[in-house]
Amino acid sequence: MKLYHAPASPYVRKVMVLAHETGLVDLIEVEGVTTAPASPDAGVAKANPVKKIPALVTDDGLALFDSPVICEYLDSQHEGPKIFPEPGNARWHALRLQAAADGLMDAAILIIYEGRIRPEELHYKPWTDAQMGKVDGALAALNTWSEDFGDRVDIGTITTACALGYLDFRFADKDWRGENRALATWYERFSARPSMQATKPPA
Repeated sequence: MKLYHAPASPYVRKVMVLAHETGLVDLIEVEGVTTAPASPDAGVAKANPVKKIPALVTDDGLALFDSPVICEYLDSQHEGPKIFPEPGNARWHALRLQAAADGLMDAAILIIYEGRIRPEELHYKPWTDAQMGKVDGALAALNTWSEDFGDRVDIGTITTACALGYLDFRFADKDWRGENRALATWYERFSARPSMQATKPPA
């Protein structure tokens, strides 16, 4: 399998954390790319019609894209404990958690793009404030739900950890821990996992 990969992407990190947790990481050929909204990588564009990472090309040539799809595919390729729970209440909780954490990452990345791509004189603060409001809303929900995380390793907790790692990476001055103590305590434990340590974004 070939994974189009950029180490700063929280969505790529999510896929790689799952690969480490399921023992599949050595079966994945990592293809490093440099990509941006206005200049997508040619290989990524070939594998993904919307020209975004991550994109995975399976051994039989099937191109998959979007981190939830790639993660679910990888989870079908091993015999160990599943990262996506079986149908039932636990699965819905995990998928809801994944959606909230993905939404946090979506909003955070839009703020970064606004600052990096749009000329400074065209920056629109009400829009970036609205995106940060989405980040804060997701954090509040994750903080409440984290009381039930325990030692779970599923698609919800993996995505949450990658989202929080992205905040630390790109928004180091944001004190998200101050108002989200339970979430911060859980993240400190989860981020010590070997899969998280092995996938840290570059300094």
